[in-house]
Amino acid sequence: QVQLVESGGGLVQAGGSLRLSCAASGSTLNDYGLGWFRQAPGKEREFVAAISWSGTRTYYAHSLKGRFTISRDNAKNTVDLQMNNLKPEDTAVYACVAGYESRLAAQAMGVMTEMDYWGQGTQVTVSS
Repeated sequence: QVQLVESGGGLVQAGGSLRLSCAASGSTLNDYGLGWFRQAPGKEREFVAAISWSGTRTYYAHSLKGRFTISRDNAKNTVDLQMNNLKPEDTAVYACVAGYESRLAAQAMGVMTEMDYWGQGTQVTVSS
């Protein structure tokens, strides 16, 4: 079992930055990659980024690559999402996920797959 708890969301002006963190716990973390999804009101859930357990491979939604950076610290069991040059359209609830890396990689290519574990989400609001 895996538990995921996000933090770091809030209100930021367009062009600003936020860093989201996800604390992961459980006995099977080594089997999974970690990633982030987001969902705006009335919109479908959207893949943001993912990273392998080792941290050597990363995946990004094409439209977000260059602005967002994912990283993880296995010693602390955390995964972070650094978000730069934020835009109003980035406003959404951001949720941390854990799942098989192959599924996360497929999501990065636009193929919808199931995730094994979800955090509760944290709100990010970007004002103009």
